[in-house]
Amino acid sequence: MGNCKYCGQPAGFLRRQHKECAAKHDQGWRKMIDLAQQAARGQGDINSLHSRISSIAAHSFVPAEQVNQAIIIGWEQAASHFIEDGNLSLEEENQLTRFAAHFNLSQNELNQRGVYIQFVKGAVLREVMEGKIPDRLKIDTQLPFNFQKSESLIWFFNNVDYYEDKTRRHYVGGSSGVSIRIAKGVYFRTGGFKGHPVETTERVHVGTGIMAVTNKHIYFSSPQKTFRIRLDKIVSFMPYSDGVGIQRDAATAKPQFFITGDGWFTYNLLVNVGNVG
Repeated sequence: MGNCKYCGQPAGFLRRQHKECAAKHDQGWRKMIDLAQQAARGQGDINSLHSRISSIAAHSFVPAEQVNQAIIIGWEQAASHFIEDGNLSLEEENQLTRFAAHFNLSQNELNQRGVYIQFVKGAVLREVMEGKIPDRLKIDTQLPFNFQKSESLIWFFNNVDYYEDKTRRHYVGGSSGVSIRIAKGVYFRTGGFKGHPVETTERVHVGTGIMAVTNKHIYFSSPQKTFRIRLDKIVSFMPYSDGVGIQRDAATAKPQFFITGDGWFTYNLLVNVGNVG
């Protein structure tokens, strides 16, 4: 005979919970998160939030130590709501910042599921589109780039896969011609040709490394290849779900591709960053 994991009373043979207790727990948990989200969006009383959701937790079989987690998830859902339209306004950013500060939520707590970094990306894009140079990156390592005095680092990506389009040439329709023996072991081949050339393009993985974006350049560094590209020499950008492709303004330039894991942010950053500074 097992006991209910919520109320502690006998739950029946091979059972770990009462259906009613599980429903009460789930309903209470959803209500806690909903109240936290509303407060994070500026639609609820932030000062009484902790006591209200603590009361719900006490009557819904939710452990008291999960109250703080409900507040964090509420912040995440509010941030995702604000970011969903692709435009995190200054008012929305300030609202989320005040909420996090009120409950002493750290960046690590808010980024458990990667939402905080998306929040920062939204703020960076807003400032870039306003023609400002964002100053939000705090890095604790030395980047392998020699930035110019006139440029400022705006963002960098780790573990970026870099690809290039390579053109391969092969011949089809060849003929061996006629071989005429001239001397022992020596043959003269007449009419031999390799056919006509056919070119094919394939996307080749060149290396994995760090990509940095400044107000002047794209930088890339990997064990296999290191380079920089002037933003004003890029004539087109190609958006992908997990990265971006670029085409430089040069007769021999081939498309180049950077797989950053966040194509939407990368594309919008690069398209607008040329307007800052």
